[in-house]
Amino acid sequence: MCRSRHWAHAPHRSEFESGFAGAGPEMGWREYFMRGRHRGFGGHGGDDDGGGFGVRRPLRFLAYKLELDEKQVGELAKILDELKTERAQIAVDDRRSLADFAESLSGEAFDSARATAAGERRVVSAQRLRDAVAKALSQIHALLNPEQRGRLAYMIRTGVLGL
Repeated sequence: MCRSRHWAHAPHRSEFESGFAGAGPEMGWREYFMRGRHRGFGGHGGDDDGGGFGVRRPLRFLAYKLELDEKQVGELAKILDELKTERAQIAVDDRRSLADFAESLSGEAFDSARATAAGERRVVSAQRLRDAVAKALSQIHALLNPEQRGRLAYMIRTGVLGL
């Protein structure tokens, strides 16, 4: 049998309830994550689209690192969901632009108008992403207390969290 990490080797619910897999009943979820007894925490496991915040794992990561209360977690989830939706739309626009670039090359003559339109679509998408990120950061700023904002700024500055 392969000894690699598998769901069957992960702590089961009863182990979590009784102290997070033998770590002692006094250990809470924060200590569990601090000791590294987690997998894929912080966006390294497939729930994120690879660019920016995403929603599921980055939300847990931020909730833990910033010590968010339940209300803050709910509001942050909404903000990150809107940002993820905008990023998905921009990815669609990028695929359309690539298809138009390819089509501009495929005819007998180069289709300059199609290539220009594809380039413009990319510019507009980049502007929409800029605006969406700025809006999300503004909403997050209003949601957090000064200490949490400082921690978030540090994570962004040091590359722990990417935009």
